[in-house]
Amino acid sequence: MTEPENADADGRDPAQDVPDGLAAALGALGTGAYVVDERGCIVAANPRAEQLLARPARELLRHDAHDLLHRTSRGEPMPRTQCGMRQVFHAGGTAQAERDFFERGDGSLLPVSWLITPYRLGGGHRGTLVLFHPADRPEPVRTGATRAGGPLPQLERLALLAETTTQLTSTLDVDEALRRLVELVVPRLADWAVIDLFVARGEVGRVAVVHAVRGTLQAREDLQGPMPPVPEESSMPLSRALRGVASALAGPKTYQGPPDSGIAVEQRRLFEATGIHSAAIAPIRSTREVLGALTLGRSERPEEFTFADVALLEDIARRAGLALDNARLYQRQRKVAETMQRHLLPQMPRVPGMGLTVRYLPAPDASHVGGDWYDAFTLSDGATALAVGDVVGHDLDAAAGMAQVRNMLRAYAWSQQEPPSRIVERLDQAVAHITEVPMATMVFARMTASGDGRYELSWTNAGHPPPLLVTRTGLTRYLTDGHGILLGTGLRRARPDATAALPPGSTLVLYTDGLIESPGRSLDEGLERLRRHAASLARRPLDSFTDQLLDRTRPADNDDDVALLALRTPEGS
Repeated sequence: MTEPENADADGRDPAQDVPDGLAAALGALGTGAYVVDERGCIVAANPRAEQLLARPARELLRHDAHDLLHRTSRGEPMPRTQCGMRQVFHAGGTAQAERDFFERGDGSLLPVSWLITPYRLGGGHRGTLVLFHPADRPEPVRTGATRAGGPLPQLERLALLAETTTQLTSTLDVDEALRRLVELVVPRLADWAVIDLFVARGEVGRVAVVHAVRGTLQAREDLQGPMPPVPEESSMPLSRALRGVASALAGPKTYQGPPDSGIAVEQRRLFEATGIHSAAIAPIRSTREVLGALTLGRSERPEEFTFADVALLEDIARRAGLALDNARLYQRQRKVAETMQRHLLPQMPRVPGMGLTVRYLPAPDASHVGGDWYDAFTLSDGATALAVGDVVGHDLDAAAGMAQVRNMLRAYAWSQQEPPSRIVERLDQAVAHITEVPMATMVFARMTASGDGRYELSWTNAGHPPPLLVTRTGLTRYLTDGHGILLGTGLRRARPDATAALPPGSTLVLYTDGLIESPGRSLDEGLERLRRHAASLARRPLDSFTDQLLDRTRPADNDDDVALLALRTPEGS
């Protein structure tokens, strides 16, 4: 199999790092636009670019933009050393030109005006956004906003809005979205950025007050924190913005009169502490409600904000509102799934003379929370049952399925004095007929004690990673016997049992695959990593052993939840 035409040295296609929202952001622009990666190869283009260049996307993507498009006024290939756009591209700056030439798909020349600016792609990679329109027939534009030093060119305005869309929609973390929002507007548009957001029960918090100092962003934490209630009748700019009434311009004089609310007092304090002489304020709205307000302030640069700036700020705040609403909904969903999962997981029993500890770590991605579980309980004959498993599926459905499987396992194990294999066979039949669980893996074991203080484990494995046994001297082995097919396949096959002695002071580790699997590592590598770290921690107290094992072994790029059960036998005489 051949590598992609523009793959990196490790075979990775850089186009895989393009943010999901990039195509939509470019498509919303009314001018030609494409994005190139760090080597100048086109990774995205909008329909207007395809139309202007008379080239479908397949003739643009993964091609070097300079070689494909740039020409002299006579239609000859543009020497790289003479290409102004390429020089700016390598310098990583922003620039524009009034007249240059691109070659169209039919061989004709297109005179263009262009603007290029750095653009962050996914995976920590940097790219460049190119906006262009015919130089002889300029694209129709709306009234542009202004900035310090003069009008903000329409192409630069479009570039900012496109970058705002992709940067904010490519994260589902609220704090990260706010950080990106501040970096987009400061110092490009203002010296200060202030973000006020509604928090629990309609209360307002000033979550960000950030100042650009010689190109570095510095947070003023002394100006951040809870805010007074939003007055329903106040005509002050921030109060109106937080009610979603209107955007506005403001300055120190706006809040010099007698304050009509606590918010007005806080605003006066803000202007006095920051030296802001001109501010623009806009509501941050979602499709359902007002989320807060975004304030831009100027203290160092002398130009005041104008109503044209407010129009640009409203566009930015509107995009920020949609992104923040999505992130909040995501985090709310994640919290529900994680809370449900934790409440469904059982409390561990006390086993005389035995150490027993459990851990559950939710997935970083809410869509993967919910399927992993552990259990331990005393059986009717005095033996101790141990189990760990993983229900196929995501989020709340997986959490609900996990509860069904675990509860049925408890019922069968308590009522039927049978080997683990027979208990799991009964469970498999029940899963197929009275639940909606598609498939599941699990290890189910019985631990018994003999009169001389020795312990024996009998178990069956339904398609799950093997338990790990670690002696007090650091010898390790995976319990690979007793392996059968997973639950829910519909196949009626006899399941095997296996037995093993548990030496004094040994530790048995039952875990789910999130502890050993990651996209860039083989399963064998994950198992070996777990074995080595468990061996090195063999003498640690059980709680420390468990915490350190999770910390050292769980992959940094893990995208699944992890359930872990660790049991330690007595040291013996």
